[in-house]
Amino acid sequence: MDAAPEPTYLPSWLRRGDPESVVPVVIALIGAMALQLLIPERYTAFPRWPLLTLEALLLLVLIGINPLRLVRSNPIGNQTRRVLLAAITVDNTASAVLLNYHILAGKEVSNSAAILLGSGTAIFITNIIVFGIWYWELDSGGPFARFNGERAHPDFMFPQMASPELAPHNWRPLFIDYFYVALTNVMAFSPTDTMPLARWAKVMMAVQALVAVSNLVLVVARAVNVLG
Repeated sequence: MDAAPEPTYLPSWLRRGDPESVVPVVIALIGAMALQLLIPERYTAFPRWPLLTLEALLLLVLIGINPLRLVRSNPIGNQTRRVLLAAITVDNTASAVLLNYHILAGKEVSNSAAILLGSGTAIFITNIIVFGIWYWELDSGGPFARFNGERAHPDFMFPQMASPELAPHNWRPLFIDYFYVALTNVMAFSPTDTMPLARWAKVMMAVQALVAVSNLVLVVARAVNVLG
């Protein structure tokens, strides 16, 4: 009698998991909005209300469809999230380019250390939050596709995927993992423990790092010069 075949190992990203909590994403968005509000208007080089409006709309879409956990996938809601996220990304990136232009062109704003540091901080932190949400939104088809184990190949390779013995059997990346990827990408200006596999992920990480490094170098250099 032939022996029964051994069960085939199923990677964690192909297993169906529990619905993810939307609370960390909501907290990140509220944190970004609070940052915009806490920085006095006189310390910014451009109006912040367009960005605040877009962030508020994205927040409403998120909690309007799934107040606590991502249990309902709505195609219109999914596309609306991505459109709003794209608009926030364009707004924040344009703000970074404008601030860099002011510094390089020697405009009046570049002579105020407070404005430079206030605007630079808002752009830098918003950049981390926005791209963290992008990675969470797009990896392996998004949170709903990851929950259902729909994609055969992940777009990011986390250490727990490469070494499954280091994580629980049903481990899968959550928003905090993508936020960490976005944070370390602008701190080290390169991937750290998580590798981008898909080309879109490599392009987005490159864009995020370019915006961060240009903003950081020019703002800090000019602010130190002004203070000196």
